[in-house]
Amino acid sequence: MRVTVIDRNQELAGASSGNAGFVSPAHCVPLPEPNLLKYGLRAIFTPGSPVCVPLRGDLRRAKFLFEMAGHCTSAAWHRAMWAYSPLNALAIGAYDAQRDGGVIADFTTADLVSGFRDPRDASGLFEEFGGVVDAGQSVGIELLTADEVHRLEPHLSSAIRFGVLLRDQRFVTPRTYGKALSQSVSDRGGEIIEHSLVSEVVRIGNRVVARTLARDFDADAIVLANGAWVSELAGPHGVRVPVYAGRGYSFTVPIDSPLKRPVHFPGSRLGITPDGNRVRVVGVMEFDEPDAPLRRSRINSMIRGLKPLITGVDWDERSDDWVGPRPLTSDGMPIIGETATPGIYVASGHGMWGMTLGPVTGQLLAEEIATGRTPIEIAPFSALR
Repeated sequence: MRVTVIDRNQELAGASSGNAGFVSPAHCVPLPEPNLLKYGLRAIFTPGSPVCVPLRGDLRRAKFLFEMAGHCTSAAWHRAMWAYSPLNALAIGAYDAQRDGGVIADFTTADLVSGFRDPRDASGLFEEFGGVVDAGQSVGIELLTADEVHRLEPHLSSAIRFGVLLRDQRFVTPRTYGKALSQSVSDRGGEIIEHSLVSEVVRIGNRVVARTLARDFDADAIVLANGAWVSELAGPHGVRVPVYAGRGYSFTVPIDSPLKRPVHFPGSRLGITPDGNRVRVVGVMEFDEPDAPLRRSRINSMIRGLKPLITGVDWDERSDDWVGPRPLTSDGMPIIGETATPGIYVASGHGMWGMTLGPVTGQLLAEEIATGRTPIEIAPFSALR
């Protein structure tokens, strides 16, 4: 197949370049769950909360949050988790296939540590992992005392008194990996066209066409993989699953010695990832339009939340402030597959798990396009559900 990638901006300008880079199938779970309602309502009205809903009115956002609330039931969460599990099982292997195909970038195996101020704060994480195991997915965890968690990661402060070690996960540096992926596409004869906004996709006769201001691109198949912006293009083709931006923030800071492994702080909804002599700090779930400007107040709240938890960081030398729009669906499941218009497909709605599930999504959707048969692993994520 001859492949052309059309990007509204440039590579890594969307939800990818500044994210945590965790490739962690054990954490790939549906966002809507019963505790989200209780936590979300409290968090929205708490200054500096990691869950943020701007006060200005937005009918589309209100409708999305209302529909998401309808999926915050135990039964809905477990149904979605059963759908995720087969896809999660293939996630690491899909990265291996990319490397075998010429994507030259680090893909690091590392146990992931979750740090807590109090062992009781870990109950939500244990409940989540229990649901993952119930759905048939293997999860290897180890409980850590205060001494053990500090031996594994000396940069954790004395405020961290308990830890959970999640074994055999992976992480990447998103910018580095994304550039390697882009280079691999070019090396194998693919064309990448940047700064070209697709205004619509249509079917004309036996071809499908992507229209931009400069020209039309006709093809045998088109994949809409434009994240939080997907509804505008996919809606006319029968895709009714609501998608809204859950914007995540990040920045990097120098650290006095390299971080040994990725660390997750579920209580404050923050994460830190090794990045050479710096660490990348990620967090926040801001429900807003994907192109809204970065808000410095979100960065400041992240710093306030993390300062008591980690040592050895030079906060005055912060750089790379970033915000990216993660594409959330109201039912917490990705949208993968053919639309009501033959030849037009969607790969979007992965929420916080796009880095983990991106390669396997591409692999299985390519199989569907090439063979006309839908792999069973992506059938539950139908674009027409």
